[in-house]
Amino acid sequence: MEDNNWHKELTYDQWVPITVSGARPPPRYKHAAAVVDEKLYIVGGSRNGRNLSDVQAFDFRSLTWSSLKLKANAGKDDDNSSQEILPATSGHNMIRWGEKLLILGGNSRDSSDTLTVRYIDIETCQFGVIKTSGSVPVARVGHSATLVGSRVILFGGEDMSRKLLNDVHVLDLENMTWDMIKTTQTPPAPRYDHAAAMHGERYLLIFGGCSHSVFFNDLHLLDMQTMEWSQPQTQGDLVSPRAGHAGITIDESWFIVGGGDNKSGCPETLVLDMSKLVWSVLTVVKQKDPLSSEGLSVCSALIDGEKYLVAFGGYNGRYSNEVFVMRPKAKDTLRPKIFQSPAAAAAAASVTSAYALSKSEKLDFVQLDDRNSKSSVNGHPQDDAMVKVEAIKEEKRLLELSIAEVRTENSKLGGEIDELNNTHAELTKELQSVQGQLVAERSRCFNLEAKIAELQKLLESMQSVEDQVQALRQKKSALDQEMELAATAQRQNSGGVWRWFGGNET
Repeated sequence: MEDNNWHKELTYDQWVPITVSGARPPPRYKHAAAVVDEKLYIVGGSRNGRNLSDVQAFDFRSLTWSSLKLKANAGKDDDNSSQEILPATSGHNMIRWGEKLLILGGNSRDSSDTLTVRYIDIETCQFGVIKTSGSVPVARVGHSATLVGSRVILFGGEDMSRKLLNDVHVLDLENMTWDMIKTTQTPPAPRYDHAAAMHGERYLLIFGGCSHSVFFNDLHLLDMQTMEWSQPQTQGDLVSPRAGHAGITIDESWFIVGGGDNKSGCPETLVLDMSKLVWSVLTVVKQKDPLSSEGLSVCSALIDGEKYLVAFGGYNGRYSNEVFVMRPKAKDTLRPKIFQSPAAAAAAASVTSAYALSKSEKLDFVQLDDRNSKSSVNGHPQDDAMVKVEAIKEEKRLLELSIAEVRTENSKLGGEIDELNNTHAELTKELQSVQGQLVAERSRCFNLEAKIAELQKLLESMQSVEDQVQALRQKKSALDQEMELAATAQRQNSGGVWRWFGGNET
């Protein structure tokens, strides 16, 4: 396979690791990624607790990595005149704006109180800080930045003091002015490491993310015309809570890759039909696969007129620097999902043909009998009529078989639904049991805390008793000394009297 045609031989809807020629960049997660002119650009990230400052580019034609050597543009900001490298940053967002990459927010040593917007000019390899005005949002990490037209929609994240956010800000890229958006209805719970997308240049979608103790799998929608939040009902496959996942949209499909809950990664690649709000699992990888990681990135790349998904990096027990590519298959949106299987499609075709037959000229056996009788009078054979009758009977038989097959499939689905309901009931019972155990454990903990408090008081009282005993011992010792001194003095006084008497007798 030639390097220039590698993408044409990919299997649809399956992730494939790319064999890279030459050296790879250091493994990382919580980086930012963007595609410009058949190149994937990776900026910053984190590894082993240390932020990275490099800018790497992957060429989809040569399948090689290269490192961009940046130089500061002193004319943009005086603070950059002393910087020779881009500040090491993680947890940031990056979007393409013309021939520039705009970097919004993130965690770096020189983070200010407000959100910093940096740029990288991929033609001149210069970088700098873009001065913004208006209601500049606070500095943050783990937020989302979504490009729609010439505006960037910023949502949520975590500020430098680890306060969770759910505010909405808009940056006008034409004049670099920030506006804070006042929304109505119930917004999403404050969160970070979520995913965001725009649908129809009107609706902002927010999926997943986490707080400091809870991981989310909810979907929220913000109407950018009315500025109203809503939480629409979704259909399709169940999705597990996750954070640190990556998302990208192609047409009406929103692809969600990776993520996790700090215990295990999410191995499934999800697709949300944004027009119907239906979730489906596109493919599943192994549990320890790099695609089942937190903090990875996913982009869409246009190669030879066809769109591909490109994933890079992440962490699921080890850091990754592999590149994965998927060739998504164009979805057939003309037929309902139930008609996607061959059996159901055949049944639907039979039902359709039978309906069309019944709606035509309502051919019945009475007319055929009349024709047969007329032809019999004239003495001509009725082979054509009999062939038509047999054809109709065969059509009827096939239709009955198709209906029976559909009924069997419905019965099977009904059994699966019953099984799911039973499983749900069992899980509900287990949850209630666990909740009861939790209440009992809490009560036990309260009792233990009460006993510990009593023991502490008892220990304090014992200490007081010991102090009193020690004081009594000291008093006793002093009393014993006094008594001993008194006894000694008494003996001395008694001896002197006897000597006096003895002297008189002499």
